[in-house]
Amino acid sequence: MELLQVEDLSFRYPKSERDALYGIDLSVQSGEFIVLCGPSGCGKTTLLRLLKKELAPYGERSGQILYNGAPQDALTDAGEIGFVRQDPESQIITDKVWHELAFGLENMGVPTEVIRRRVGEMASFFGIEGWFRQRTDELSGGQKQLLNLASVMVMQPKLLILDEPTGQLDPIAAADFITTLQKLNRELGLTILLAEHRLEEVFPIADRALVLENGRVLLDDAPRMIGTRLSEFGRDHPMLRALPSAVRVWRGIGSGDPCPLTVREGRDFLERNFNSRAEELPVPEAPHDAETAVELKNVWFRYEKDSPDVLRGVSVKVYRGEIFCILGGNGAGKTTALNVIAGLDRPYRGGVLINGRHIKDYKGGALYRKNLAFLPQNPETVFVRDSVRADLAEILEAAETPKEECAPRIEKIAERLGIADLLDRHPCDLSGGEQQKSALAKVLLSEPRILLLDEPTKGIDAFAKRDLREILRKLKSDGITVIMVTHDVEFAAETADRCAFVFDGELLSVDPPQKFFAENSFYTTAANRMARGLWKNAVTCEQVIECCRAEAGKK
Repeated sequence: MELLQVEDLSFRYPKSERDALYGIDLSVQSGEFIVLCGPSGCGKTTLLRLLKKELAPYGERSGQILYNGAPQDALTDAGEIGFVRQDPESQIITDKVWHELAFGLENMGVPTEVIRRRVGEMASFFGIEGWFRQRTDELSGGQKQLLNLASVMVMQPKLLILDEPTGQLDPIAAADFITTLQKLNRELGLTILLAEHRLEEVFPIADRALVLENGRVLLDDAPRMIGTRLSEFGRDHPMLRALPSAVRVWRGIGSGDPCPLTVREGRDFLERNFNSRAEELPVPEAPHDAETAVELKNVWFRYEKDSPDVLRGVSVKVYRGEIFCILGGNGAGKTTALNVIAGLDRPYRGGVLINGRHIKDYKGGALYRKNLAFLPQNPETVFVRDSVRADLAEILEAAETPKEECAPRIEKIAERLGIADLLDRHPCDLSGGEQQKSALAKVLLSEPRILLLDEPTKGIDAFAKRDLREILRKLKSDGITVIMVTHDVEFAAETADRCAFVFDGELLSVDPPQKFFAENSFYTTAANRMARGLWKNAVTCEQVIECCRAEAGKK
């Protein structure tokens, strides 16, 4: 049965010179699990918001959307189509978990006894009983997103739309969230339309994958076929970098075997074709004599006098010209550590040294003048003007840059980050990935010597990640220190000089990425899970491919 039909749908934002969507045709059958993927700015979020009329953006629209065979405007029950956003914070309205679960039903006028029963059932299904009466602001990111999903499901939707819901979740929480979606689809027959950049977990469980590009549907096929069919559009198509690791390794080797999709299938493929055990990969030495850019000395921090410690005795040195990644679960203290380094939070014990000076010695904003810059997790907070161009000009004006230099510098950074066509757009009209790149451009214009990044790959596609990696490496070669909090283990493995693991406010280990990821079971890459036992210290797809080629050359 056809639940949703989109016919020749086009859409253009106000003041935009081109359509965000162009001639979209889409048919969704009841009970299907469909993954929507594509580069940042390809139109994923715009399409999903148009499908939920209460969230539809303002602009010029043509074509039609049919729900259960009737025009979308005829749908009167807002609960029939559920929507979960990328940012867990943005969807939570009330102060308590139980109230958040009941909020939608209360607004729909559902009787109290029915609300109590449905809330209790949904809390049990999602395992929320243990934190049912907690305050919502006390929850971890994973708990908040699970609560958002439960709050939508309690209204018993027939179609569930999710816009990159795992973007701010750690690898374990993200995997648990995707498993929950699979359970809802299989056990309840729920129709799911999911936009995602992280395809490792979702491709194997989806019925179909839609690839969007420049506002059009490029491909609509079974996930296993996407890797093969993308080659029709060029050997270096940007989406090839976003495919699951098993597909990327299979493509990189050029095997005639059937395409593997999961870690298990990828491992079977490697063991079947490469089983002689190559030499272990060398692990680069950590720097010992480099100049220290940032140092934390036995740092303790809590938000309130009687609240638990968020950071507990953290001590670490980060060297000049180093890319240093901090990983760990939601709520472990990673972002707090960045806030302490940035001077936004002050520890009650211990010290923070920036370029050899105690952070308290920087007076009158000197810490941020061509010294240290911070890109927060939510890039929207960086914007204060009504266009990206005006925002970039604002940071240059604050730095007293001569007027004749402003325009060339804006054009140069825009070209470097691939946002030249976004300069005259309102920041709120951009996709999450476009906002992230635009916010990074603004931060880089301040010419920092130390750059702090909180989840910089959130919402950006694999091709943009490659560009970001090259930008960070160029900054590193210029002597700039980058400290990055991330849940993106693949990006950390490919980019970092050293990785640190934070748990329960403590920094447990600091190692080069090959050693760090090769010795972890869950906080590791899919490539390492496939290659473990075959090639020690191989943690990226490129390393696994090189090992395969080296072994093939010996035969």
